[in-house]
Amino acid sequence: MKALIVEDKAYIRKGLLNFLDLLDVNIEVVGECESVKEAVIVTKSCKPDLVFLDINLSDGTGFDFLEQTENLDFKVIFITAYEEYALRALKIGAVDYLLKPVDIDELKSALDKVAKLPLSKQKQQIRKVIQVYENQEDTLILSLQDTFQIIDLKDLIFCESDKGYTTFHLNNGKKYLASKPLKEFEEQLCKQSFTRPHQSFMVNLKYVDKYEKSGTIYLKNGKKIPVSTRKKEDFLTRLFTWNKK
Repeated sequence: MKALIVEDKAYIRKGLLNFLDLLDVNIEVVGECESVKEAVIVTKSCKPDLVFLDINLSDGTGFDFLEQTENLDFKVIFITAYEEYALRALKIGAVDYLLKPVDIDELKSALDKVAKLPLSKQKQQIRKVIQVYENQEDTLILSLQDTFQIIDLKDLIFCESDKGYTTFHLNNGKKYLASKPLKEFEEQLCKQSFTRPHQSFMVNLKYVDKYEKSGTIYLKNGKKIPVSTRKKEDFLTRLFTWNKK
């Protein structure tokens, strides 16, 4: 079986290679790629049977790679750090994945499963994963005490973090408290119209009314959000870049 490793971190690629040698499996690694663009080209030329695919790459996601690949004539084992919305898509699609740092026993288990899985079946699973992942881009699912609350990101004004908890403030006046720190939601929100001008706040740029140069954001609902000194440059860059879209 010919395999391709698509992963932007060299130490993860090296670790996979070492584990494959230790497991003494009948797999020949025909290439290593760091980006979506590179992976598409190498896949077309090498025609791998199996791709170890990282979710987050230097120029996009593993799902971008799959969508840009003409024929999915290979099996996939996803590699990801813990990201709630990515893992949810993988679990719903019932595909095999490895959490970073990769564990050799989990790798062996994934290889055993993927070897028995018909290619046609995994194609169906991957299409489902892509669909679920993309549909999550515009929504956030919060695990609250008794419910799962779905939030449309266009209705989210800002998030406020305090002692490991995060409060989500919506434009209809509702608030939801999640027992997770703000950093757990930052990556997904920053892919949309959000920015983090302060350690304790994420702000939806759509709701920014004005910015006071002394370091204060005024939101359209009247709320004032501080901008920390070290995040000021990043915030202004994000603000002006977003306004040009």
